[in-house]
Order: sequence, then C-alpha cells, then structure tokens
Amino acid sequence: MKSISDVSWKPKKFLIVILFAQFMLCVTVLLDIPIARQVIGFLYYTFVPGFILVKLFKIDTISKSEKLLLSVGFSIAFLIIGGFLINEFCLLFGVLRPLSLAVLFIASNGFIIIISMILVFLRGVEEICNGGFLHFSPHALLLLCLPILSIAGITLVNMERGNMLLLIMIVVIAIIFLNATIFRNLLPSRLYPFAILMIAIALLFHTSIVSNYIFSFGSDAPIEYFVFKNTKDNMRWDSTFSYRWNLQFGRMYDMLSITILPTFYSNVLNISSECMFKIVYPLLFSLVPLCLYQIWRKYVGDRYAFISAFLFMAYEIFYTEMLGLNRQIIGEFFLALLLFVILDEKMKQSIKTFGFVIFSFGLITSHYGLSLIFMFFISFYVFVLFIAKKSSRNITASMAIIFSVLMLGWYVFTCKSSTFDSILAFGDRVRSELGDFFNPESRGQVVMRGLGLERPPTFLNAISRIFAYATEALIVLGFVGLLAKKVKNNFKREFFFFISEAIVLLILLIVLPGMAETMNMTRFYHVLLFFLAPLCVLGAEFVSKLIIKRKHEVATLVLMVCVLVPYFFFQTHFLFEVTGGNSLSVPLSGYRMDVLQLYALGYIDAYSMHGAQWISKNVDFIGLRLYSDGYSREYVLTIYGAVYPDYIDELSNVTIIKDKGVVYLSTINVIGDVIPFGRFSWNTSELSSVFDDLNIIYTNGGSGIYKHSP
Repeated sequence: MKSISDVSWKPKKFLIVILFAQFMLCVTVLLDIPIARQVIGFLYYTFVPGFILVKLFKIDTISKSEKLLLSVGFSIAFLIIGGFLINEFCLLFGVLRPLSLAVLFIASNGFIIIISMILVFLRGVEEICNGGFLHFSPHALLLLCLPILSIAGITLVNMERGNMLLLIMIVVIAIIFLNATIFRNLLPSRLYPFAILMIAIALLFHTSIVSNYIFSFGSDAPIEYFVFKNTKDNMRWDSTFSYRWNLQFGRMYDMLSITILPTFYSNVLNISSECMFKIVYPLLFSLVPLCLYQIWRKYVGDRYAFISAFLFMAYEIFYTEMLGLNRQIIGEFFLALLLFVILDEKMKQSIKTFGFVIFSFGLITSHYGLSLIFMFFISFYVFVLFIAKKSSRNITASMAIIFSVLMLGWYVFTCKSSTFDSILAFGDRVRSELGDFFNPESRGQVVMRGLGLERPPTFLNAISRIFAYATEALIVLGFVGLLAKKVKNNFKREFFFFISEAIVLLILLIVLPGMAETMNMTRFYHVLLFFLAPLCVLGAEFVSKLIIKRKHEVATLVLMVCVLVPYFFFQTHFLFEVTGGNSLSVPLSGYRMDVLQLYALGYIDAYSMHGAQWISKNVDFIGLRLYSDGYSREYVLTIYGAVYPDYIDELSNVTIIKDKGVVYLSTINVIGDVIPFGRFSWNTSELSSVFDDLNIIYTNGGSGIYKHSP
C-alpha cells in the first residue's frame, strides 16, 4: 500500500513549492476561475500557514493526523489574528476598507512568504516533510464514499426526489461503527482518524446542505449572518458597531469568528455566504471529533476513543443545532486544540506556551460561553493545586492568568463591553431565579426530559429516551468506576480533574434554576461530552466486569453496540422516518413536517428570500415601520432583508398599520395561510381587516409586500 505522500523535501524545494502554490492561487484569484479559486484558496489558507508554523517550531513528537489538526488550527488563528491586525493597522493609517480583497491578499501572502523564508533559514538542510498519514486501501475508499453519499442524498432531497440515499448512508455509518467496534480486522485502528473525519463530514453535510439558503435550526445564525454581512459590506471590523446597544448583537459582533474570519474566506475565495456557512464551517467543525479522539486515545486506547467519538457525533446537536451556531463551531475547534496542547506530555514547554496563547485568543474571540467554561476549569484546577501545594507542568498559574487577562481585556474593551455586560446579565438571571429552586419546571424542558420527568408524547419517543438515558447512566457508572478504580484507564491528573469539574458543572446545570437556559442545556451537554464521552465506554466496562468476570472486554464492546447503534438511529430520526413517526429531521422528513414546525426551525424558501431581498433594496425600513410574522422577523428578514429586528412589529389580530407602514408576508403566510404569533396563530384570511387599507407593492407568487398609503 502506498501512502499519499512519501517524499522528503529539502528547504529550497519546500520554498519553491510554497511559491508555486502562491502562483497558482494568484492565477485563480486574478482570473477568477470558478471552482479552482475556491478549492485552491481554501486548501491554501486552511493548511499552509499553520503547516509552516508547525515545521518552524519543530513539532515532531506528534502523529501526522495531529500535525494536520495543529496546521489547520494555526491557520484559522492566523486568519483571525492576521485579519484583526490588518484591520486595525489599516484603519490607523486611514485605509477605510482594510478587509477588501486587495489588502487581505497582499498582506496575508506577504506574511506567508516571510515565515517560509524564516523556516528555510532556520531549518538548514533538515527534512521539511516526510510521509503521509493516509494509506489507500479498500477500507479508506469505502469511508471516502460516506461524504459523497451524503451530498448525493441531500441533493436528491432538495430536488424532491426522496430520502432513500440518506437512509442508506445512516445505515452504512452504523454498520461501519459495528464492524470497527466488534471486529478488529475489518477496520484497522490506523484508519480510525479517517473514519471519524468521514463520518463527521457525512453527518454534517446531510443537514447543512438541506436548503439552498441559510438554515438556522432555531439557533443564532440570523444574528451571526447579520453581523457578518455588516462587516463584509463595510469591508472593515469596527468596534463602534451601529447596534452595539443591543447586547445580543453587540456580543455577536465582538466575535471575530463570525465577522473577520468569514469575511476573509468570502472575499479571497469569492464564495457565497451560503457556501461559507453550509460547507466551509461544517468542514472545519468535522475536525473537532477527530481532535477529541486524539486526546482520548492516550487515556483509554484507540478503540474506546473511537467509540467515544462516535457517541459525540451521534448526539443530534452535533449535526443540527450546532450548524446554526457558527461562532461556537470555531470556538469548539479552538477549545479542542487547547485541550490537546495543554494535555500533551511530549510537547516542549515553549511550543505549549505558544500554542496556548494563540488558541486562547482564538477561543476568546470565537465564543464567550466556551471561554468562561475553560477559564473556570483551568483556574479552579490551579487553585486546588495551590491549596494542595502541588504543581503541574501542563497547566500553570501563568496560563490561567494569561487566559483571564486576554478574556477580560477583549470582553471589556471592545464593542462597548457588550460581551462583559451580557455575562453579568446571565449571572443576574440565574440569581433572580433562585427563588424557584424547589420548582422543577424552572430548570427548563430539556432538563426535565433528561431527568425523565417529562412524559414522552409517543411510544417510539419513550423507546428513544430509554437509549438516551442508557448513555447517561453509563456515563455516571463510568465515573463511579473511575473513582472506585474498577476500570482500566490512563487518565492523568489534569484530565481526571476536568472530568470531575464537568460532572460538577452538569449537576449545577440541573440543580440551579435558569442556569441551563443561559446557553441551552443541549449545547451545554454537547460541550461537556468533550470530557464525559469516554466515561460512557468505561461505564459499559464497569457493568461488564460486575456481571461477567471473564471476557468482559467483548461484553463491553457488545453492550456499547447494543446501546449506541439504536441511539444513533433514534438521534438521526431514522427510525421515526421509516416507521412514519413524528420526526424532527428536516433532511429525512421535511417533506411531511407541519409548516409551522418547519418554519419555526428557521427554514427559508426561495419566495421568502426574494421578498426579503426586495425589501432590503427598495424599502427605507429605518424611516418607517415594518410588520411581519414572528418567524419572518427572526429569520428571513434578519438574514436576507438585513433588517434589524427592533424595526419590525409582529402581526396579530389587533395590529394597526401606521401610515406608510410596510407589511411583509412570507410563504408561510401566503401559501400556508398561517400567521404565527408566539404560541398562537391565525389564518391569514382571519386578519383580512389588517390589509383593508393596504396596497400591494410586490409579489412573487409566494411572498407579498403591502404598504399603507394614506
């Protein structure tokens, strides 16, 4: 079997390759060659800057897949930090469009050439690259088919040709997991990283490409898109953001992961905003479970780490809600890299410190919630070490101080401290709800469901929850087994402490009223799986040892398959779809979902999109009042109309249209004949009195716009 790359590059040859890559990039950008510009540009900016840094710092004690992760991590950090510095220095010297293509292209490529020359000078005649991490084999080719099957399947769904390919893809993933878990020879452990990457891409693409337009899955994508478009249209990132008085918009604009980063990619690659958030970001997110696998395998072995990664990916939040949280996608990637860097025992301290600072800034400017969790974890660990009068090479007091200073400095001194004020507001919210401590419902619906205190709507839902509860029970038993030293593991002190902190945080989210709602319990649990997922496998081992004294390893693997395969089928809503049950999977069951249910998730169709774009181009919504239903206000008008939500009033049966007021009707109103308002809804015909004095000024058959002309 031949590897993809099995050559040794001398420094001069390396520099020639970099120059040739830049030449190809320049040609495709200047001539704007379709597809080539996007592919070459993405590969170049996503891998090359970081790869050069990895070689510059001689990070040679890690595997090739780990080098790949660090290369991408340093590259993304390079785009964020470099874009920010370019923005600030250009504004300082009077350049008003610092994020334009010309400025970004010249500055970024110039820096890459400089660090390449520094690398050649410092490395002398040493080898720059030797060997690849992927070997062609029938197994690898089969795994490579997963993303292809996903893309083909979702394309057919979008063309209304059926979901059969997606159903087949889900079954194939389950079979691959079963074979990799039970039969060691069918999927060699050296292919586990590639298998995880391909499964992740397939699962993410089968939902991210479900529509031709931005689909938020009920999350924050509309606001993220709004601040991104503001940055891209102005060609600069400005801390005096126009809507900074709104804490939600202000703290979003504070995140460079959804302002500068997508602007860089969009301008240099010349890709649409839809492709940016539907393809580029999911590809980056697919590296998170791979990075977690590399961390876990050092503690529980390759196979247990693979099973843990599958659990992490099988949880439906990974490929649904997270796709509407682009800043958290980048934030989780940096969080995983931070854990990898600080927990690696072989990495030199200077390299560890450099990686910690770079990835810390990336995390802080990507997601405030994850930054708080990480700061809490490392600070509390350092505090315990101080009390116990012990020290740690991996996590030091200086690291905790550096992270805290960077975080507070960024959140306090940018965007009029919108992010810092938001954090204080979240704290006040939790404190104000402590009076409902003995009211179980104050914990939120998701917590109630997770504790088994909410009645399942159907028998199939009840079975689905049984398997979800089984994973939770195994995690608890894994922690018990860990404390009782009844399970095999190689957990170091730092990671064991992180696991303990994750358990404590999970308990606090359940016990304290309102705390889970600050970031949604589903997202909290998804993040905590960074630390808790391996406990699920250890819990299965603990149970197996209690029941079967001999050959407990086989029993552990069989138990994990019996739990996780049905869990995966329920989480993807595969079983709900094939049995005709109430499925919430848009790619599998969108064709039969209730129209209110579909549009409540943020689904946008062509009619609604074109109507919103017409408003953005032809209506002065700042100088007059705009009216729409709640879903349109929150989703399509924010994304494609670029209308600040406070400029829009929601339609109801008591709405009075002001003079020169404009009413926007989306497809759900015109074709669906429904106008939703909170928990209520009316038929559009029931609100006919609202439209009596209005004149229609735009229609496309599925969306209409009316104006009150006195």
